[in-house]
Amino acid sequence: MILYCIPTPLGGAPREALPAPAITLIRSLGDFVVENAKSARAFLGALDLPVRELSIKVIGEEPDPLAPLRAKRSLGLLSEAGCPAIADPGASLVEQAHREGFRVVPLVGPSSIVLALMASGLEGQRFAFCGYLPREATDRKKAIVELERRSRSEKETEIFIETPYRNDVLLAALLECCHPQTRLCVAADLTLPNESISSRTIAEWRRTKAAIGRRPAVFLLLAD
Repeated sequence: MILYCIPTPLGGAPREALPAPAITLIRSLGDFVVENAKSARAFLGALDLPVRELSIKVIGEEPDPLAPLRAKRSLGLLSEAGCPAIADPGASLVEQAHREGFRVVPLVGPSSIVLALMASGLEGQRFAFCGYLPREATDRKKAIVELERRSRSEKETEIFIETPYRNDVLLAALLECCHPQTRLCVAADLTLPNESISSRTIAEWRRTKAAIGRRPAVFLLLAD
């Protein structure tokens, strides 16, 4: 039996975000462990699955989430958007599946982190995903300085995210702290109609007086 890691759309319709073989496989499943039950039902319903007949359990609320695998039924793992276990819950479930000897199969689908790196023009051979930076201004500044130092030293792209309502605060901190020639890419609303991907030096960003707004965004930084 197999634990399938199922990507879900970053925005838009599932049929447009996933390849046909992945959709066919998802339709064959009857058991799912998910980040959010409501969004999971909407996603599965959009793929014409009989939602009322499915077993949908929420991560962290189910005492034995791998029970279907032990009952010889394959299981789907769903995050709310993007790829499960990458900046989303699910890694501990995948670890448990490996520990117990079950096969884990990732399906092809959207990942905001990978899409942003692809479109950034920054270093794609060495990169690190750093999650969220600190909320407190002083700690955030220290984190930015350290990320820029590490990027310069290791010649790697540093990737991080922020909650949408703090996007512009983070952008302002980056423009204040970073060296003028450091390159910064901001990729917002990926796969949506109003998608924007801007990759510039800090000096160029300072001249634009840009604002991101409250949109899902990925930040990528590379110091020369």
